[in-house]
Amino acid sequence: MHVLFCSSEVFPFSKTGGLADMAAFLPKAVKQKGFTSDIVSPYYESITSKHHEMDYIGSKTIVMAGFEKTVHYFSLIQDGQRFIFVQNQEYFERYHLYGYVDDATRFTLFSYAVLELIDLLDVKPSLLHLNDWQTAMIPYLLDEHYRHRNASYQYLHTLLTIHNLEFQGNFDSNESRLFNHAFDETYMHFGRVNFLKAGIARATKINTVSKSFRDEVLHQAHGFTLDGMLRYREKDFIGILNGIDDAVFNPEIDPYLAKTYDVKTHTSGKKANKKALFKHFDFGEEKQLFTYIGRLSSQKGISIFQQSLEDFLTHADIKVFLMGSGNSYYEDYFHYLLNKFPNKVRIYIGFNEKIAHLAYAASDFFMMPSEYEPCGLGQMIAMRYGALPIVHETGGLKDTVIPYNQFTQAGTGFTFNHYQPHVFKDILYDVSNLYITNQAIIKQLKTQAMKQIFNLEMMAEAYATLYQTILEG
Repeated sequence: MHVLFCSSEVFPFSKTGGLADMAAFLPKAVKQKGFTSDIVSPYYESITSKHHEMDYIGSKTIVMAGFEKTVHYFSLIQDGQRFIFVQNQEYFERYHLYGYVDDATRFTLFSYAVLELIDLLDVKPSLLHLNDWQTAMIPYLLDEHYRHRNASYQYLHTLLTIHNLEFQGNFDSNESRLFNHAFDETYMHFGRVNFLKAGIARATKINTVSKSFRDEVLHQAHGFTLDGMLRYREKDFIGILNGIDDAVFNPEIDPYLAKTYDVKTHTSGKKANKKALFKHFDFGEEKQLFTYIGRLSSQKGISIFQQSLEDFLTHADIKVFLMGSGNSYYEDYFHYLLNKFPNKVRIYIGFNEKIAHLAYAASDFFMMPSEYEPCGLGQMIAMRYGALPIVHETGGLKDTVIPYNQFTQAGTGFTFNHYQPHVFKDILYDVSNLYITNQAIIKQLKTQAMKQIFNLEMMAEAYATLYQTILEG
């Protein structure tokens, strides 16, 4: 059975977050379960350097809102996986992936282009696996414009995976003209066009990326106004935990590390990598290291950092490494911390794969106090490298991190329930004190964390079962 995996970003060609990783990892993983796949994504400016390696597939002219736009399709085979890129210089070949005033037009064009692509494929998909709002209009357009064409469309199923419910593709009602159809309440939400609502309404099945997040978003407090729609589709709404690629995130074979290590040798291995990281950043004397790697947004808990880290840095004998990009206000805050604590803080604005891997391996603790978290990969990677996560008990963080129990010594990290700055600050102090007073427990927790399994095999098995359910239905 053939799946067309549709994503607005895919690693290593384009990336702003975890969606790009899943777009690369999942198709590879489900191949082992008997599903073949193509991955289709826009042809961004970042991809032009690969153009000489691509093969031309064909072109299509798409009419929307009364104007014509031509898209070209190019394929690239990498590690046995075929990637198909949709090229339109006007709308896709830009430096940034999102955040433009014409995003509604851009991703409606991409949605039409995905559906037109099916005509050009020798192997027709049985299922379109869609991801987030950028592809969520596809089920609606499929129903309204393509089902009648031929059997390739008539029996085509769709699965919509919601990686982040906060971002919904919310636009002015005038953008409905792009859909070439009479005005329809299917995509309207509080007087505006909402791509994600349309996908929830029309997709064969819907899923999100952890069981706890799935349950949370069915309630008003966490549903970002779409909880009612999700409750309406509750029987078709499934939670499947993401996984990480052991071939990429594995301290035993990681080429980015100063010294590789395993569960038995993590003490010496992490010490060597901490030394390498400190030398790279001229960080001085090696101390217990707290790290953050991720997007700089309020969702990720950066606002709670602002009310906690200064006090912690002032009074605790620790060092902090921060890597990320996003909200310029938070980037400025990272620079502020660096200037105030030049002997205790190092930052990296942006993302560097090599340094990120080295930081995971060097770190004692990994801070991820997200206000909400659909799944999260950072805490899984941290545990794989023996860095103990400090997380808010929400969504995928709750599903993956076992809280430390001081009586039984069980646990793979540290968690807090009440999302308050003073609660987060208290747990930072508690963790730091435990590091100073009981290294044996810290070593045991790191060992327990490294033994956790969050691999692609488990994730692929769950998706393969869901795919089979959809196709049999």
